[in-house]
Amino acid sequence: MRTSIGFIGLGKMGKNMVLHLLEQGVDVVGFNRTGDVTTAFQASVVSDTTSEVRGVFTAAGTIKELLQKLQSPRIIFLMVPNGNPVDEMLTQLVTLGLQKGDTVIDGGNTFYKDSVRRNKELETKGITFIDCGTSGGLEGARNGACLMLGGNKEKIAGFNWLWEKLAVKDGYRYFGPSGAGHFVKMVHNGIEYGMDQALGEGFELLVKGPYQLDLASVAQTWEHGSVIRSWLVELLAMALVTDPKLDSYSGTIGGGQTGTWTTDAAKEFDVPIPVIAGALEARRASQTKPSMSGKVVSALRAGYGGHGGGNKK
Repeated sequence: MRTSIGFIGLGKMGKNMVLHLLEQGVDVVGFNRTGDVTTAFQASVVSDTTSEVRGVFTAAGTIKELLQKLQSPRIIFLMVPNGNPVDEMLTQLVTLGLQKGDTVIDGGNTFYKDSVRRNKELETKGITFIDCGTSGGLEGARNGACLMLGGNKEKIAGFNWLWEKLAVKDGYRYFGPSGAGHFVKMVHNGIEYGMDQALGEGFELLVKGPYQLDLASVAQTWEHGSVIRSWLVELLAMALVTDPKLDSYSGTIGGGQTGTWTTDAAKEFDVPIPVIAGALEARRASQTKPSMSGKVVSALRAGYGGHGGGNKK
């Protein structure tokens, strides 16, 4: 028997996750608020309806249509921007037919206290809400992500088949009640800020130091055996090979919301986080004082998340 889920949000992360699910044999009914995105995605997906291995993608033009095309109990995975878009989508789902026994999984970057609130609201209707922090960037979304889960432990365990299909091997864990998954992901992103910034500052110093260094060669060397070898260093090396001085980047860094959540939480729980706080301040300062450090961070963000915005010239 084929399994199917509803998937709302076919942006950069969402469409890659759907492609991965299809390859894992999961049928997907997909919806995007911009209808042209759904249509274009459907046209790009070749679905073999006779295959027992590959899942089938079905486009839904509306939320109501998406619900109608799914068998109960329904599973709906959200990959939409945090805040009001999530609340609006949940309201639509409930209004248009989401019912007792159905499950909603929020895989986006969401403030953990919002997840706690949404869980309480949906719980009164008998609807399961799971917060699923998702990491790994576009590559992880396409080939297997890292998932951080929060909510009802028993119900989350009942979806192990889905986590195993979405995640890289050994790449998912249950962390606690509602909000725990998004709390862990929030702190993860804060740490990411600090690591990005450290690489940015280090490479700016390499540029301004007394030697004419091949930056790509430095990064490529550090990939092999150094204490700081990592995917971030690998991504930076690739960026520097194609753009040795990162001239295509403006030096202003986008983002900042999850870092703000992390620093606010640190204040609430009285935890000093000078590295993360400094990295967040550097992102803000880059808006008026772009630098080589900002170019490095922008290149990293483009590498793992496809983030553009004000980063590119």
